[in-house]
Amino acid sequence: MKLLANENFPITSKRLLADNGFDIIHIGETNSGISDEAVMKLAQLQERTILTFDRDYGELIFKFGHRPPGGAGQAH
Repeated sequence: MKLLANENFPITSKRLLADNGFDIIHIGETNSGISDEAVMKLAQLQERTILTFDRDYGELIFKFGHRPPGGAGQAH
C-alpha cells in the first residue's frame, strides 16, 4: 500500500510508518503549502491513500467525486 501523509499528519507517525516498511511520503516534506485539490491529484497520480485529519477531503470525495484508488469512499 502506498500512502500520502497530509501536512497535518504527525511527522513522527510518518517516520514510524516509513521505518516499518511502508511506502509513504509526507506533504510537509515534499510539497508544503499545496492545496487540498493538489494533494488529492498527487494521490490519484501516484495511486496513494491519503492520511489526514482534515475534514475537507470528505467534500472533495463525496461532493466533487475525487476518489484516489484505495481511498475513502470505495468499498473493499
